[in-house]
Amino acid sequence: MSELFGTLPDGTPVHRWTLERAGVRVRVLSYGGIVQSVEVPDRDGHAADVVLGFADLDGYLAHPDPYLGALVGRYANRIAGGRFPLEGVTYSLAQNNAPNSLHGGERGFDKRVWDVEPVEHGVRLSRVSAHGEEGFPGRLVVSATYTLDESGALRFMYEATTDAPTVVNLTNHSYFDLGGAGGTSGAGGHELRLAASRFTPVDGDLIPTGALDDVAGTRFDFREARKVGSGYDHNFVLDKGVTPAPVEIAELYDPASGRVLTVATTEPGIQLYTGDYLTDPYAPGAGIALETQHFPDSPNRPEFPSTELRPGQVYRSETVYGFSAR
Repeated sequence: MSELFGTLPDGTPVHRWTLERAGVRVRVLSYGGIVQSVEVPDRDGHAADVVLGFADLDGYLAHPDPYLGALVGRYANRIAGGRFPLEGVTYSLAQNNAPNSLHGGERGFDKRVWDVEPVEHGVRLSRVSAHGEEGFPGRLVVSATYTLDESGALRFMYEATTDAPTVVNLTNHSYFDLGGAGGTSGAGGHELRLAASRFTPVDGDLIPTGALDDVAGTRFDFREARKVGSGYDHNFVLDKGVTPAPVEIAELYDPASGRVLTVATTEPGIQLYTGDYLTDPYAPGAGIALETQHFPDSPNRPEFPSTELRPGQVYRSETVYGFSAR
């Protein structure tokens, strides 16, 4: 089911689609592929929205930087100095997170209106990213399919092809507060478990140093569930690596409501961001982002899992957010 959600300043209409299954209700926007809301029940059966979002389009236009619920690309996370080499050519990108490029540049996938069509239990979003868009090479034909499965889990399936060598790294940027988005307690008291024995330490500009450090004995050790707290904007190296099908790698639990979020993915990494720089209308720490991904700055780090895509290849990535209560 779709409805008109608003109109961009240039007159382009933005639509909202509602998905419902197994007691879960999800609202998706054609603008930015944004997941506006996810309503799930707590241990007593009371439903609440567990992702941060805005009630109207103006909210997203006025506050683009948090990327609330957005589909980010062509390259999620940071690329150092806004530059990367490929096939002997150095490509320059917008330094929109100076001195780095972040989440695809000034007008990444999160600020584009996608074509949307219904599919069974979901929607398929698609667009063509032109050669040179935000400085990236290659004409990229990309799709993102959002579906709810029989248990109410929200599944993201990304595919892309190119006519020239390029780099691709797509993710969803939802912030979760399992106690109910917009609540006063925030998400710092949630308990997190991550199947990650290593992480990528970063420099002062949040660019990986190239090391893969052991989490043992550090505040990055979430191999056993514990309270998240704050102060994280880091990529964790998942023990499973790249897999052909999603493997469960994370669980987020809110003791107050009993809600549980599980994350399964094909990706080799996950960015834990505790929302410390969220601003009005949300307070710092109001939500936790768990962004499945390849590693930050991979185009400049040949030792990291590759994000290169070439003609004849198909980029595929899949992530599943599961919901329950206990």
